[in-house]
Order: sequence, then structure tokens, then C-alpha cells
Amino acid sequence: MGRPPLQNWGAMKTERSFIVLLISSVLCVLLNASQSLADKNNLLTYRDSRGHEHPVKNSADWDKRRSEILVHMQEVMGPLPAASQKVPLDMLVTEVVQTPHYVRKKLTYAAEKDDRVPAYLLIPLERKGKLPAVLCLHQTVAIGKGEPVGLGGKPNLAYAVHLAECGYVTLAPDYPSFGDYKYDFAHSGYQSGSMKAIWNNIRAIDLLETLPEVDSKRIGCIGHSLGGHNAMFTAAFDTRIQAIVSNCGFTSFPKYYSGNLKGWTSDRYMPRIVSAYESRPEKVPFDFPEVVACFAPRAFLASAPLHDDNFEVSGVRDCIAAARPVYELLGAKDKLSANYPDCGHDFPPEARKVAYEWLDRWLK
Repeated sequence: MGRPPLQNWGAMKTERSFIVLLISSVLCVLLNASQSLADKNNLLTYRDSRGHEHPVKNSADWDKRRSEILVHMQEVMGPLPAASQKVPLDMLVTEVVQTPHYVRKKLTYAAEKDDRVPAYLLIPLERKGKLPAVLCLHQTVAIGKGEPVGLGGKPNLAYAVHLAECGYVTLAPDYPSFGDYKYDFAHSGYQSGSMKAIWNNIRAIDLLETLPEVDSKRIGCIGHSLGGHNAMFTAAFDTRIQAIVSNCGFTSFPKYYSGNLKGWTSDRYMPRIVSAYESRPEKVPFDFPEVVACFAPRAFLASAPLHDDNFEVSGVRDCIAAARPVYELLGAKDKLSANYPDCGHDFPPEARKVAYEWLDRWLK
């Protein structure tokens, strides 16, 4: 047909150049997303101040990668408050109930200026010397802290009671906006409910350390569902927690409802996942393989039911597999474990038995 007129030829060249540029841009985005995902699973690398990647060869290298992970978590959750924000705990006990095996105290403590956290404290009656302690974090439930201390209708989730009967001091605080804890996220100084909960839990560990009954070197944390990832997030930032159990608490972001992260985006959790990262797993700066690796060399048990309809089990397996080389590098491979009970989104006796034995192994 011959060459098109010169003006048309110029237009076609411009159009082709635009298409090539568009395709290149898309490929670049996809490549960056792929690299980002790979980084979240390839944990034995870190980046220096100029962005150059290096292998993690020892614990000092791992500390650099771990610091990166905590920075990325704070990009999503908002900054962890400085220690200077702490105020006296000023624990106030409002109710004391004695049971055959433990005393239950209803109390509040000051997390920061003008903010008090309601909680239950369970102290075993029979004790010789100082006891291990466990922070017990509740699921998404209206009564909040009441469920782990046995005041709800689900005996499977009364783990603060079970552990107190086994010789642990247990502390069960309300998550912001649950139980007795009225909290206005719209007027909060925090960018996420997740970070506010982390801070409150750090103050809860402070409280446990002040108790004469508690051995401050033997503190653990356990939670179901919301409590499961609340325990994980807290333990990532607070290394005083020596043993962690998360039941039905997480899966990798790409396998959470096939990558639909809406469930993570309310004010109670991490709203920046949608506002800053468009609810896209590849854009979120951290993922759970990294959170799990942050615990090393401390003891972590993932209790992940095979039929959990919230947190897909293969994503849990992926996280454990990704974190395992870090535990091995630090000489702590026996401190990372997972249990996959044949049940749904629950914490039945057989799963609790494994969890409590795990805590006993590392805290008693």
C-alpha cells in the first residue's frame, strides 16, 4: 500500500513510542512487585543505606534485616511511641474474686496520659517462688477481656483461666473499643488501632514486671484470632516476650481471602493498608513471614487449623517455611513450630494441649 503520508507516519511513531513506554512501565511495576514479594519471603538478605542487597550471614546481619522489618511495619501501623511517653502505671483494682485455684482482679492501668486500659489479672493461689506470666489477648468479641478469663460462652477460649490453673499469672487486657474500653479511633493520636494495641500491651508487660509474683524473665503471650496477630505484632516490638502462641491469627497477605485485604483495613486495625497501599498485598511493605522471623531466637508456635475460613492454612505453612532459615541461622530451630489441628476457626482441647505444652516447655 506504500508509506503513509509524513504527518500520519509521525503520529504512528508517537503512538508506538507511547505503547512501548506504557508496556515498559507495566513490566517495571510487575517486576518491582515481584521483587517486593520475593524480599518478604527471602529473609536472609538485607539492604544497606544505599539500597544495595547483602546476604545475612550472622546475627549482626540479621539485626539489620529485623530493623528494616520493624520500620516497614511502622510505615503501615504508624510509629511506635517513644519510651518517654510512658507514665506511671497507677494500677487501680476495682474488684477481687477468689476461686478455688486463683484470685481474679479487675483493674485498670495507665497506658499513657489520659488513657487507662481495663484488664483482668489472675494470680494462682498455690505458688512457690516467682511464677511465669502470660499476656492473654482476646478475639473480636464484644466482651473483650471477659472471654479469656472464662466470663464468655466459649470454654475453648478461656485460656487465661486454663493457664492460671496451670500455675501462670495471666493478664487479659481489653483491645481498644472492646469490653469496658471505650476508644475513639477518629480522635486518636495513633495511625492504627494495631499500633495502639501494641503500645497498650507493652505497658501490660511493664505491669507484669512490677508484680512480686512474676518472674520477669519468663513472660509469654497467647491469643486467638484478633488476639493471635495482636500477640504477634506485640512480640515483634517487645523482646521481653519469650514465648508466643498465635491460634487462628494470621496467614500471608496474598493468601488472605486470595489477596483481598479489606478485613485488615478498619480503624481498629490498619487503615493505611487501603489508604496508602490500595489493599494490594504486593504494595504493603511487610508480610507475616517477616513478622514470624522477627521472633527469632524466641519460641513461637503457630496453631493453624486446617479448616480456618479466615486464615488460609497454606499461607501459614509458607510463613513458617520462610522464617525457618532465620531460626536455623540463630541456632534456634527447635523454637519455631506449627500445629495444624483438624478443625475450623476455634481453639479446641487438642489444640490447646499443644499450645500449653509449648508454653510450659519454654517458660517453666
